Amino acid sequence: MAQEKIKSPKVRVRFFFSILILIAGAGAMMGLKAMKVPPREAVRPEKIMRVKTLMAQPRNVAVLIQGFGEVRCLNTLDIAPEVSGKIVSVHPRLEVGEIVEKGDLLFTVDPVNYQSALDQARATVKKQEQTISRLTTELKLEKKRLATLERNRDLAGTEFQRVASLFRNDRVGTRSSVDRAEQTYNTTRDLVDQMTRMLAIYPIQIQENKSALAGARAALSTALANVKRCRVTAPFKGRLKSVSVEQGAHATPGVTLLTLADDSLLEIHVPLDSRDVNDWLEFDTKDTALDQAWFSGIRPVDVEIHWTENPRGAAWVGHLHRTVAFDPASRTVTVAVRIPARNAMAGKNLPLVEGMFCRVAIPGKQLHNVVALPRWAVTFENTVYAVKNGRLKTLPVSVARTQGEETYVSHGISPGQEIIITRLVAPLENTLLDIVSSREGS
Repeated sequence: MAQEKIKSPKVRVRFFFSILILIAGAGAMMGLKAMKVPPREAVRPEKIMRVKTLMAQPRNVAVLIQGFGEVRCLNTLDIAPEVSGKIVSVHPRLEVGEIVEKGDLLFTVDPVNYQSALDQARATVKKQEQTISRLTTELKLEKKRLATLERNRDLAGTEFQRVASLFRNDRVGTRSSVDRAEQTYNTTRDLVDQMTRMLAIYPIQIQENKSALAGARAALSTALANVKRCRVTAPFKGRLKSVSVEQGAHATPGVTLLTLADDSLLEIHVPLDSRDVNDWLEFDTKDTALDQAWFSGIRPVDVEIHWTENPRGAAWVGHLHRTVAFDPASRTVTVAVRIPARNAMAGKNLPLVEGMFCRVAIPGKQLHNVVALPRWAVTFENTVYAVKNGRLKTLPVSVARTQGEETYVSHGISPGQEIIITRLVAPLENTLLDIVSSREGS
């Protein structure tokens, strides 16, 4: 305890000096801090965005309804023989892709058996005609004979009455003479009855032979048709689409040997969104049939056709023809587009032919007072970026329709307003703009 009391003043001195040093250090630090001058803050220049713009000019635009479909021939005919037999001749150019003229002989079936049947049918018809002529003539002759027999009957009857009256009243003559007169009268009556019955049968026989003649003539017509069917000709000018004919082969009725396509008139069936049809396609309501629940007459407007394999190539022109079908599953309305051959051949290189898959653009109703902008100039939120006092301004708009690479805005843009058409991704509002080029909307 005595030692701790001795060391106590030293501890207090050390503690005092430590506090003093800390105070001096803190004061020095405060003094140095006060002497320090802060650096000047750097001034950053405002960021400028370079853009291209378009002057909004409202205009009327024809809506184009687009769809796709495959070109096909309007008239394609499968040709099969109607009679059986050996094929004895074929067309010299009976090859796929060849063009045959209307009336060209395509192939021939051996006509020998059918010609024999035709000759037999003609003979049968001739025989029946002769039989009817003979019966008619006999009927006329027998009618004359009947008149003679009726006269003999009347005379015999008069004679019988005279002889019987004399014998009965005046006792002139004999019973034998009366009996002979009566016998003669009965014989003539019997002959008249027989002839009358025979004459009644003649019309029946004539009618039976007339019926037989009708059957013979029908058989003759069939035989004649079969002979003609042995020669198979082209019903129209067309392209041979498929060929399965060989000379010497056996033809079977109903088995297709040729397919002939008429390329003079082509058709494309184009499925369209039913909403587009409802909103934009034009129909002639005057032609509406009130007793038929179907689409009214579609207006036959000209349409533009592009082959999908050459979308930037020459376009063909067709016309809208009719409404084909409505599909409730896909909610599409299929329309038919027709292209005459002169239009199909109007391409610079290839013609429009069957099998081509094409894009069809159909003009519909008009959009009035809309601003046409590049599709990318309108955001998914239906806003555009405009220029206001040299800075970017976001505007909400109403989109009437997006068609191809263009979007048509119906509300939200004033005429002459400068709209940014550069592709932008989430730009800052009020960004300072540098307009590098500007053009007027067309």
